[in-house]
Amino acid sequence: MPDLGLHIADALDEDHPLALLELVSALLSSLEPRSPLAPGTEDGRPTRAQLMDMFMETDARETSAVLAVIAEFSGDDVLRRRIRREIGTRGHPPLPGWLTDLARTVAHPRAIEVVHVLCEGDDLLLGARLPDGSDVTATIYVDHNLGTVVKDAFVMPVPVDELAEKMREIADDPDTEVRDLDPADARARTAEGIEHGARVYPPLETETWPACRPLVEWLVAHLPAGGNGYERREWDDTARGELAERFLAAAEGTGFDDPDHRHLLDTLLWYGTDYGPGDPLRWNPVSVEILLTDWVPRKIVAPVAYLDRVPDLLRALIRFGHRELGLRASLTVGVLAAVEEYEGEYRETIRRKRHQGPMALLESMGLPVGEPDDLVEDDDLDPDAVVLESLGRAVGGRDALENLTADPLPDEPFDWESVPADVHERVGQVLALVDDCCTGFFGATAAPLELRTACRRLLARVAAGDPAIFRRRGTASGGAAALCWIVGKANGLVGTHGADLTVKDMMARLGVSGSPSQRAESMLAAIGVGPHAQDDGGMDLGSPDYLTSASRAEILLLRDRYGPPS
Repeated sequence: MPDLGLHIADALDEDHPLALLELVSALLSSLEPRSPLAPGTEDGRPTRAQLMDMFMETDARETSAVLAVIAEFSGDDVLRRRIRREIGTRGHPPLPGWLTDLARTVAHPRAIEVVHVLCEGDDLLLGARLPDGSDVTATIYVDHNLGTVVKDAFVMPVPVDELAEKMREIADDPDTEVRDLDPADARARTAEGIEHGARVYPPLETETWPACRPLVEWLVAHLPAGGNGYERREWDDTARGELAERFLAAAEGTGFDDPDHRHLLDTLLWYGTDYGPGDPLRWNPVSVEILLTDWVPRKIVAPVAYLDRVPDLLRALIRFGHRELGLRASLTVGVLAAVEEYEGEYRETIRRKRHQGPMALLESMGLPVGEPDDLVEDDDLDPDAVVLESLGRAVGGRDALENLTADPLPDEPFDWESVPADVHERVGQVLALVDDCCTGFFGATAAPLELRTACRRLLARVAAGDPAIFRRRGTASGGAAALCWIVGKANGLVGTHGADLTVKDMMARLGVSGSPSQRAESMLAAIGVGPHAQDDGGMDLGSPDYLTSASRAEILLLRDRYGPPS
């Protein structure tokens, strides 16, 4: 505590308020790890509540300064009034005027984004003017290759216009654009990136991130609400198939029109559409690295001879995609150089025993997973067993697959029993929209009452598993879209190969835009379903509770065709 007091006193003596704001931000960030897998405070650090109590009980100018910042960062009016009352009773020398008036901070009316044509990531610049007239600007890097997450951020004591001009000078690149961004959109994109980044493990850390996260979130809260986050194009089976045929008919596709290469092409297009920035034509060096050093070796179970075809096919797809987009040749050369850089490691990896799928994820987290399975050789691959394993994942395992029936789901009322009372209103709003979507939108091609039951079950279990989802800011229509997308995709109605309905039409029905997939991630986690649920392009929820009788009948047909579960 003495050392901390000295640091606070030094920050108070600085000419610019940013020193104290950054110190308090770092302190709060260290006490509130966001990752669901990150360690808590069992290592001897106090909790945030304990720190608050300690500072409230210590009458000193330094503790009052920290409390004043915490009051504003919290966004909690009750806490803010409590802290102000406490500070008002203390007899130490007065705090700086800017600190007691921190609530008068005003967001700069202009936000800036710096984007590159390869869509590896964006820099968002958000400014604010503090009560003493000084300026601060947050620069937030949103990484698209990792899933549109905030990977880094820092705050500088300069006006946003000045920093934007410096960024233009530094960029000096025909492929980089510095442009204005609607402040409301900047708020939505930053909040979205922070939320998604909190689910990344190991946590993303730099010299300044996540230490400045509370400060950045406070600055973002001054921007207008109601903006749009990042929008991803939804690629249906038809669009992806048309792209594949266009590639195979092009000069770059010569020599790849055979069953193995067609299947691999579909795999690469799946990665391009469902991961990274969501554009299967816009390859960049980092996306190549992720694909070759992690994604294919971890996800694709196949013989070495089959996987060996990936690098050459990838080169051809990069050339084709960049040509279609009209990108400069030097960019294409740089991305092809990445293929060459990681090709050796890729070929070595696919030739050794390794964990794959969820086991590889657990291994990367340092958890004990035992020895990896034997390397898949051509003679070892049993297509029937692969199909049965996939069917088992959809319903919860081999035993569940063996005992599966095609009985229709009953018309169930919504189960409110496990839903916390404080989220009843928001859950009720979502429920009404979900019911309408099931009986209206899905009702034309599927069993609406069964789907309504499936969605009601999912909504109830999500609300019970992680009620915080319904306490956060967000629209009921956005939550309904995510729920309907999960159940619709699990039943092959939207977002999968051969689906009769489009995600775009479903979103329009609910009055929202963009992609529901990222908001769905937290809902899947709430019911214990990890990111591997979508590893095969479908949606494996691990339970027949969310599958209509038609979906289960199709699974039973495949089960009996490919052999009884062993």
